[in-house]
Amino acid sequence: MRSSRRRGSESNNNNTKNVDDWLPITSNRTAKWYYSTFHNVTAMVGAGVLSLPYAMSQMGWYWGGVVLLTSWVVTLYTLWQMVEMHEMVPGKRFDRYHELGQEAFGEKLGLWIVVPQQLTVEIGVNILFMVTGGKSLKKIYDTACPTCRPLRTTYFIMMFGSVHFFLSHCPNFNSISFVSFLAAVTSLSYSTIGWGASVHKGISPDTEYGPRASTQIGRMFNGFQALGEVSFAYAGHNVVLEIQATMPSTPEKPCKKPMWKGVIGAYIIVAICYFPVAFIGYATFGNTVEDNILISLEKPAWLIIMANAFVVIHVIGSYQIFAMGVFDMVESYFVKELKFAPSTMLRATVRTVYVALTLFLGMTFPFFGGLLSFFGGFAFAPTTYFLPCIMWLAIYKPRRFSLSWWTNWICIFIGVLLMVLAPIGALRHLILQGKDYKFYS
Repeated sequence: MRSSRRRGSESNNNNTKNVDDWLPITSNRTAKWYYSTFHNVTAMVGAGVLSLPYAMSQMGWYWGGVVLLTSWVVTLYTLWQMVEMHEMVPGKRFDRYHELGQEAFGEKLGLWIVVPQQLTVEIGVNILFMVTGGKSLKKIYDTACPTCRPLRTTYFIMMFGSVHFFLSHCPNFNSISFVSFLAAVTSLSYSTIGWGASVHKGISPDTEYGPRASTQIGRMFNGFQALGEVSFAYAGHNVVLEIQATMPSTPEKPCKKPMWKGVIGAYIIVAICYFPVAFIGYATFGNTVEDNILISLEKPAWLIIMANAFVVIHVIGSYQIFAMGVFDMVESYFVKELKFAPSTMLRATVRTVYVALTLFLGMTFPFFGGLLSFFGGFAFAPTTYFLPCIMWLAIYKPRRFSLSWWTNWICIFIGVLLMVLAPIGALRHLILQGKDYKFYS
């Protein structure tokens, strides 16, 4: 009887190992520390960096600078927490965000707290990347050939989406490392173009830095909206544990050391991308800056084309980074819960359907960025700013009123404030701009 039970236990362990060896997050644990750098840069530095001067114009020099710098510090701290918690239980790795949530809040509650928010962020930004990629391709077309026949944005979103029907079949994070590297390089490139061209243009004598809105209420709502734009710029935490899971780890050499080394490198690049674009872009154009700094620049045409081409390459990589987390979650559900056999056909079906779905939604709602700033406020702030702090308090239980206790509660307060205020500003923006939104435009 004992022998039979032992064989059954060994069989279950073997089945679990076989499944883990097939799933995209855990199938390959050979990543180097610098993989962490460009995966995190690709996940975090989206095309949203180009809207930071616009966010600055809504908040002004003082509050804009405070919010940007505070967000950088707080999110670096919460990212450090997640890296530390990846292997906090000896002999066990929390390879996915929801697994850490289950450790902190319980098996069922952890899933219900983390998974809906994580999926909202990952699926939402993937739809947004479809729209962003399509709009950047359209900008290239319109700039390169201003006399050509105008084409709908929908067609360019289809062109952008077609790439992912092929790339999405890469099995795991390490198999898209080169794509992620190119995306990280191009993010630095178009950010440099954004602030470099602004420096070259120079500050006009009539540039004004007063509030964009004429009323106190308008200025307040604009500030709320700007908080959402900044929080969206720091959305990379949703895949950080999944990235760390690709690294080798032993008790003697835990993966948190190379992972943290890569994160520091990534955050230096984030600072190089974000702060010059935000401050120099705002200094150059003042309160007339567009919500995309490249639109304000307008010329030279070749530079605008190059910058938009870099944006396209970057969002291709970003789409894959965020999609990999969704692929792992869905494929894991099919194999572990519905008892499907791990197979190439299952993987191809799941990923093709997912790309088709995000492509369809991007084509249908080309104004999705406006919607995401509203719905995303409920998910971006928790998963990035304060959910790691709550998990830290629940698991480590630091002494009350200690430095760790105060630091975590301050971060929680900031994150909750973002979660409440950002959607309010975004909702007002949706109401004001809703008349201009068109399906399949």
